[in-house]
Amino acid sequence: MTTHRPDIRPARPFFSSGPCAKHRGWTTERLHDAVLGRSHRSRPGMAKLKAVIDRSASLLGIPTDYRAFIVPASDTGAVELAMWSLLGPRIVDAFVWDTFGAEWMIDAVQQLQIETRVLRAEFGELPDLAKANPAHDSVFVWNGTTSGVCAPDGKWIADDREGLTICDATSAIFAMELPWPKLDATAFSWQKGLGSEAAHGMLVLSPRAIERLELHTPSWPLPKIFRVKKDGKFNAGLFEGETLNTPSMLAVEDYLDALGWAESIGGLPALLARTDRNFSALSRWVKESRWLTFMASDERYRSPSSVCLKIIEPWFAGLAPADQRATVRRFADLLEDEGIAFDVAGHRTAPPGLRIWCGPTVENDEIEALTPWLDWGWEQIRPR
Repeated sequence: MTTHRPDIRPARPFFSSGPCAKHRGWTTERLHDAVLGRSHRSRPGMAKLKAVIDRSASLLGIPTDYRAFIVPASDTGAVELAMWSLLGPRIVDAFVWDTFGAEWMIDAVQQLQIETRVLRAEFGELPDLAKANPAHDSVFVWNGTTSGVCAPDGKWIADDREGLTICDATSAIFAMELPWPKLDATAFSWQKGLGSEAAHGMLVLSPRAIERLELHTPSWPLPKIFRVKKDGKFNAGLFEGETLNTPSMLAVEDYLDALGWAESIGGLPALLARTDRNFSALSRWVKESRWLTFMASDERYRSPSSVCLKIIEPWFAGLAPADQRATVRRFADLLEDEGIAFDVAGHRTAPPGLRIWCGPTVENDEIEALTPWLDWGWEQIRPR
């Protein structure tokens, strides 16, 4: 445990799990080419929007017969659009291992009122994925942003499944490998893996998902921002840069800059390698720590991007939950006041603990410099 103030400070204090750190070197000057004061339907506006779709697909290695498009309301809007448009014909398997998986389960059970089989695990654990029924549709997060638990692979998803898979991939995308042939509707936002601006999301559809959209008419009303069909067919203009509402062209430019940075460092392999290096650096420290450990009990499904940690000191465990949360808040505030780390308290719905983003826009030297300060900060607030 470090009791003295460390000599080296992180070059940047951005460890929030969303919105996440910009890439090093980012400035507002990089947005000078934004199409501002003009219609997003203008030729330059449409060119920017089409570039977002094409360059995202290329960077992520999305199969050529899959289609991506831009949606409102970030990852939330993308997941909601997929669920409200695709679900209904089959029983739903809702896999829940974090806060957001629980939200999508509520949508299926309480809002859409579809027959739903809930497979749930506590924070830090993973449900029995082997119970996935290939005849059912399924909804799940790939990476539990609030629990630090991710799907270990796609082997549990049947190749010959009859149902569709709807995957919330927002804190996995650009940070870990995804098995695209296993995923039929994949949602993500711009503000996690690449640290771009929030408010916009993307949805990636397989040919089977597009077929479902065209053949299935939901029994419930769909708001305008969920309507993706035109004359009974999927509106193909969405794949060319048309949008369901007016996008922020400033946010579009910022995402294009993030894509450009990712391309310049070596694309997806480089992004995954950076995440792995960051996670390895943090893991080495956690494994030697006497006061905290991973929330995910099994290393096979520990998230390398949104790393959730629980405090294991007996005095902390003896506190009431409200006092535990207040202690974590005081610790996070201390680090913020010192300019060392911003927003490292765990999610408000998760057990009291820490959450540290290790995604690709964080630099490895920043993680290395952070860990002694975490020890120092905890020493300052622990009882004497």
